[in-house]
Amino acid sequence: MSDILEIHPENPQARLISRAVDIIRRGGVVAYPTDSAYALGCSLGEKKAVEKIKRIRQLDDKHNFTLVCADLSEIATYAKFDNSVFRLLKAHTPGPYTYILNATSEVPRLLLHPKRRAIGIRVPEHRITHALLEELGAPLMSVTLIMPDDDLPMTDPEMIRDRLHNDVDLIIDGGACQVEPTTVVDLREREPIVMREGRGDATPFQV
Repeated sequence: MSDILEIHPENPQARLISRAVDIIRRGGVVAYPTDSAYALGCSLGEKKAVEKIKRIRQLDDKHNFTLVCADLSEIATYAKFDNSVFRLLKAHTPGPYTYILNATSEVPRLLLHPKRRAIGIRVPEHRITHALLEELGAPLMSVTLIMPDDDLPMTDPEMIRDRLHNDVDLIIDGGACQVEPTTVVDLREREPIVMREGRGDATPFQV
């Protein structure tokens, strides 16, 4: 059975955030709210936790994982980009976007696509997420919580409890989230490529 913490979405309780991060640091998998939908997350480099997330989502090795970061300076540790991309990132973070970028050597190999060193990067605008990242002091490895037979991500913590209480180590109940997943933008080439249109406005990235 997973632990369940009810955390206020506007004023996250520090003691509950500390409990959540302790579970994450011990290798746990957490279902947590973001500015789009709920997501599954774990610490970087936790192979067993990553494999658990893959089983829940039924993902193969070609899936692009995402690092949920606190800010732009943290992004620079894990992804490579030039000044033009930096300006785009600065203009549209935080927000409901996932950016595909070339990874640096700081990204664990188990998170990378087998044929290309690419990684998703995200800076959400959500107080619970930011409180978790601040307490953790590092990014979360993350994927949107879309179950294998579903078309849309999970947004209701009660439904997450019903379906995943035996599969994850912690469920953070921060209230209902948005239904749409993030907009995904590939920024590895000269021109941005919108790979998926979601909650974030894709217009600034369309040429």
